[in-house]
Amino acid sequence: MARKLLPGQRAELYTLDVGTRVATLRLSSSTLLFEAPNWSPDGQWLVVNGDGKLFKLGAESGELEEIDLGGIAEINNDHVLSPDGATAYVSSEDGHIYAIDLAAGDSGRPPRRVTNDNGAGFRHYLHGVSPDGSMLAYIGLTAEDGRVLTNVYVVPAAGGADLQLTDDHFADDGAEFSTDGSWIYFNSERGSAIPGHAQLFRIPVEGGEAEQLTSDERVNWFPHPSPGGSSIAYVSFPPGTLGHPENRDVVVRLVERDGSIKDLAHVFGGQGTMNVPSWDPTGNKIAFVAYPIEGSVR
Repeated sequence: MARKLLPGQRAELYTLDVGTRVATLRLSSSTLLFEAPNWSPDGQWLVVNGDGKLFKLGAESGELEEIDLGGIAEINNDHVLSPDGATAYVSSEDGHIYAIDLAAGDSGRPPRRVTNDNGAGFRHYLHGVSPDGSMLAYIGLTAEDGRVLTNVYVVPAAGGADLQLTDDHFADDGAEFSTDGSWIYFNSERGSAIPGHAQLFRIPVEGGEAEQLTSDERVNWFPHPSPGGSSIAYVSFPPGTLGHPENRDVVVRLVERDGSIKDLAHVFGGQGTMNVPSWDPTGNKIAFVAYPIEGSVR
């Protein structure tokens, strides 16, 4: 079931200049709870989901335009664009990932299911596409002895065998490729004994040992490497947060190559704010969503 706005709440899409830390309001709605902005590879479009659908809008001007999903089940906020901008990959609420041909329009090919049947109850949550467009990174969700397990996988974008990169009981999420395609970045609770205390990690794309990138008191989710690979944008929740809930005071942050951390924006949001790759192609801007509630005191 798609999320809805609370009474008095708005969804606000911002683009933020990373150098100046100036955020520009691009879109505001009191009727549609939209989430998770992508930036098109040519920098001309932003893509968001809302009400189980996918939309695009001009980066500088214009209104939301619905993207035809070809009749697949409603989608969640896990969607990415291929490096050439011709395909949108989406996670459907039926548990699978689909490829949507953006160039074909109404006369184009129907949606193509990418993912495999990996057992009853297995669900695929998409987060990244490789720089050459050949592979997708996703989180596979399973249940074992009443416990939910999440692990990092990759699968060919054209279809084929899955490769599982993690196989443990740690809570993993947000799997995304490095800009050179050699690493998968993700958030995980593997570095802490405190429930919910996720930090940022990376693992070689062929599998191996995970390397921890952040280590602080906050709960860090959804790492997004910049196009040049010099920094990683992510969403930082308050200490003690479990999961990645909506309607929380969060910080959009950067971790630089030397390990230093910069706050870019303080946002009332969380879930939906920046779940998917959200850098513009120049590496100068990111896009995020806030969900302010009129008259609220936090």
